[in-house]
Amino acid sequence: MRMRMTSSREVYANAWMTVREDGIRRPDGSDGIYGVVDKPDYALIIPLDGDRIHLVEQFRYPLGQRRWEFPQGTAPDRAEVETAELAARELREETGLRAERLTELGRLDVAPGMSSQRGRAYLATGLTAGEHEREPEEQDMRAAWFERAEFERMIRGGAVTDAQSVAAYQLLCLHERGV
Repeated sequence: MRMRMTSSREVYANAWMTVREDGIRRPDGSDGIYGVVDKPDYALIIPLDGDRIHLVEQFRYPLGQRRWEFPQGTAPDRAEVETAELAARELREETGLRAERLTELGRLDVAPGMSSQRGRAYLATGLTAGEHEREPEEQDMRAAWFERAEFERMIRGGAVTDAQSVAAYQLLCLHERGV
Protein backbone atom coordinates (compact mmCIF):
# COMPACT_ATOMS: atom_id res chain seq x y z
CA MET A 1 0.00 0.00 0.00
CA ARG A 2 1.14 3.56 -0.61
CA MET A 3 0.15 7.00 0.59
CA ARG A 4 -3.13 8.20 -0.93
CA MET A 5 -4.98 11.50 -1.11
CA THR A 6 -8.21 11.82 0.87
CA SER A 7 -8.90 15.52 0.20
CA SER A 8 -7.34 18.48 -1.58
CA ARG A 9 -7.72 22.25 -1.46
CA GLU A 10 -5.97 25.05 -3.30
CA VAL A 11 -4.42 27.50 -0.85
CA TYR A 12 -2.68 29.87 -3.29
CA ALA A 13 -2.49 30.52 -7.04
CA ASN A 14 -0.83 32.96 -9.42
CA ALA A 15 -0.02 32.95 -13.14
CA TRP A 16 2.96 30.61 -12.62
CA MET A 17 1.96 28.13 -9.91
CA THR A 18 -0.57 26.84 -7.43
CA VAL A 19 -0.05 25.55 -3.92
CA ARG A 20 -2.38 22.93 -2.58
CA GLU A 21 -2.78 21.13 0.71
CA ASP A 22 -3.77 17.48 0.45
CA GLY A 23 -5.19 15.36 3.20
CA ILE A 24 -3.41 11.99 3.00
CA ARG A 25 -3.73 8.51 4.43
CA ARG A 26 -0.38 6.86 5.10
CA PRO A 27 0.28 3.14 4.51
CA ASP A 28 -0.14 2.47 8.25
CA GLY A 29 -3.66 3.99 8.12
CA SER A 30 -2.80 7.25 9.92
CA ASP A 31 -3.88 10.59 8.45
CA GLY A 32 -1.72 13.59 7.65
CA ILE A 33 -1.28 16.54 5.29
CA TYR A 34 1.01 17.15 2.35
CA GLY A 35 1.77 20.54 0.77
CA VAL A 36 2.33 20.46 -3.00
CA VAL A 37 3.54 23.16 -5.40
CA ASP A 38 2.00 22.57 -8.84
CA LYS A 39 3.74 24.13 -11.83
CA PRO A 40 3.54 23.20 -15.51
CA ASP A 41 6.31 21.23 -17.17
CA TYR A 42 9.39 23.23 -18.10
CA ALA A 43 12.08 23.02 -20.75
CA LEU A 44 15.80 23.53 -20.15
CA ILE A 45 18.10 24.13 -23.09
CA ILE A 46 21.86 23.58 -23.40
CA PRO A 47 23.01 25.76 -26.30
CA LEU A 48 26.22 24.13 -27.57
CA ASP A 49 28.56 25.51 -30.22
CA GLY A 50 31.71 23.40 -30.51
CA ASP A 51 33.21 23.41 -27.02
CA ARG A 52 31.23 26.45 -25.87
CA ILE A 53 27.96 26.55 -23.97
CA HIS A 54 25.66 29.53 -23.55
CA LEU A 55 24.43 30.46 -20.08
CA VAL A 56 22.15 33.12 -18.67
CA GLU A 57 22.61 34.92 -15.39
CA GLN A 58 19.76 36.48 -13.49
CA PHE A 59 18.69 37.53 -10.03
CA ARG A 60 16.86 34.66 -8.34
CA TYR A 61 14.55 36.38 -5.89
CA PRO A 62 14.01 33.45 -3.47
CA LEU A 63 17.81 33.11 -3.06
CA GLY A 64 18.53 36.83 -3.09
CA GLN A 65 21.43 36.18 -5.49
CA ARG A 66 22.38 36.32 -9.14
CA ARG A 67 22.96 32.82 -10.55
CA TRP A 68 24.31 31.41 -13.83
CA GLU A 69 22.25 28.63 -15.37
CA PHE A 70 21.05 27.20 -18.65
CA PRO A 71 18.08 28.91 -20.29
CA GLN A 72 14.88 27.35 -18.96
CA GLY A 73 11.28 28.10 -18.21
CA THR A 74 7.59 27.37 -18.42
CA ALA A 75 4.75 28.82 -20.42
CA PRO A 76 2.93 31.78 -18.85
CA ASP A 77 -0.46 31.40 -17.17
CA ARG A 78 0.31 27.77 -16.29
CA ALA A 79 -0.33 26.77 -19.91
CA GLU A 80 0.63 23.28 -21.00
CA VAL A 81 2.90 23.55 -24.06
CA GLU A 82 4.73 20.74 -25.85
CA THR A 83 8.24 20.86 -24.38
CA ALA A 84 10.18 20.99 -27.68
CA GLU A 85 8.13 24.04 -28.69
CA LEU A 86 8.67 25.50 -25.23
CA ALA A 87 12.43 24.85 -25.51
CA ALA A 88 12.68 26.76 -28.80
CA ARG A 89 10.68 29.64 -27.33
CA GLU A 90 12.69 29.85 -24.09
CA LEU A 91 15.98 29.75 -26.02
CA ARG A 92 14.89 32.60 -28.29
CA GLU A 93 13.31 34.55 -25.42
CA GLU A 94 16.26 34.44 -23.02
CA THR A 95 19.26 34.40 -25.40
CA GLY A 96 18.07 35.44 -28.86
CA LEU A 97 19.50 32.18 -30.22
CA ARG A 98 17.64 30.02 -32.71
CA ALA A 99 18.48 26.32 -33.01
CA GLU A 100 18.56 24.30 -36.19
CA ARG A 101 18.31 21.14 -34.05
CA LEU A 102 16.85 20.40 -30.63
CA THR A 103 17.74 16.97 -29.26
CA GLU A 104 15.96 15.73 -26.16
CA LEU A 105 18.47 14.63 -23.50
CA GLY A 106 16.11 13.44 -20.76
CA ARG A 107 13.64 14.25 -18.02
CA LEU A 108 14.25 16.08 -14.76
CA ASP A 109 12.08 16.40 -11.66
CA VAL A 110 12.57 19.72 -9.88
CA ALA A 111 11.82 18.82 -6.27
CA PRO A 112 9.70 15.64 -6.16
CA GLY A 113 9.29 15.85 -2.39
CA MET A 114 7.29 19.09 -2.68
CA SER A 115 6.48 19.84 -6.34
CA SER A 116 4.72 18.12 -9.21
CA GLN A 117 6.84 20.02 -11.75
CA ARG A 118 8.80 17.98 -14.28
CA GLY A 119 11.05 19.11 -17.08
CA ARG A 120 12.83 18.02 -20.19
CA ALA A 121 16.40 18.93 -21.06
CA TYR A 122 17.33 19.67 -24.67
CA LEU A 123 20.58 20.10 -26.54
CA ALA A 124 20.41 23.02 -29.00
CA THR A 125 22.83 22.98 -31.95
CA GLY A 126 23.13 24.72 -35.30
CA LEU A 127 22.68 28.03 -33.53
CA THR A 128 22.13 31.44 -35.08
CA ALA A 129 22.10 34.71 -33.16
CA GLY A 130 19.16 37.09 -32.97
CA GLU A 131 17.49 39.50 -30.58
CA HIS A 132 16.25 38.18 -27.24
CA GLU A 133 12.58 38.59 -26.28
CA ARG A 134 12.78 38.63 -22.48
CA GLU A 135 9.84 38.88 -20.11
CA PRO A 136 9.63 41.79 -17.63
CA GLU A 137 11.03 39.61 -14.81
CA GLU A 138 14.08 38.90 -16.97
CA GLN A 139 15.07 42.53 -17.61
CA ASP A 140 18.34 42.19 -15.69
CA MET A 141 19.30 38.90 -17.34
CA ARG A 142 22.74 38.59 -18.89
CA ALA A 143 23.88 35.92 -21.34
CA ALA A 144 27.37 34.74 -22.23
CA TRP A 145 29.34 31.93 -23.85
CA PHE A 146 31.66 29.78 -21.72
CA GLU A 147 34.14 27.07 -22.59
CA ARG A 148 33.00 23.78 -21.11
CA ALA A 149 36.07 23.56 -18.87
CA GLU A 150 35.19 26.99 -17.44
CA PHE A 151 31.58 25.90 -16.88
CA GLU A 152 32.78 22.84 -14.97
CA ARG A 153 35.00 25.09 -12.81
CA MET A 154 31.95 27.31 -12.19
CA ILE A 155 30.00 24.28 -10.94
CA ARG A 156 32.89 23.17 -8.74
CA GLY A 157 33.42 26.70 -7.39
CA GLY A 158 29.75 27.35 -6.63
CA ALA A 159 29.06 29.95 -9.34
CA VAL A 160 26.59 27.48 -10.91
CA THR A 161 24.36 25.87 -8.30
CA ASP A 162 21.10 25.44 -10.21
CA ALA A 163 20.34 21.74 -9.72
CA GLN A 164 18.54 21.43 -13.06
CA SER A 165 21.51 22.93 -14.94
CA VAL A 166 23.99 20.61 -13.22
CA ALA A 167 21.78 17.56 -13.82
CA ALA A 168 21.14 18.53 -17.45
CA TYR A 169 24.88 18.87 -18.04
CA GLN A 170 25.30 15.31 -16.78
CA LEU A 171 22.60 14.20 -19.24
CA LEU A 172 24.62 15.92 -21.99
CA CYS A 173 27.78 14.08 -20.93
CA LEU A 174 25.93 10.75 -20.95
CA HIS A 175 24.45 11.55 -24.37
CA GLU A 176 27.90 12.30 -25.76
CA ARG A 177 29.21 8.99 -24.40
CA GLY A 178 26.28 7.16 -25.98
CA VAL A 179 24.94 6.03 -22.61
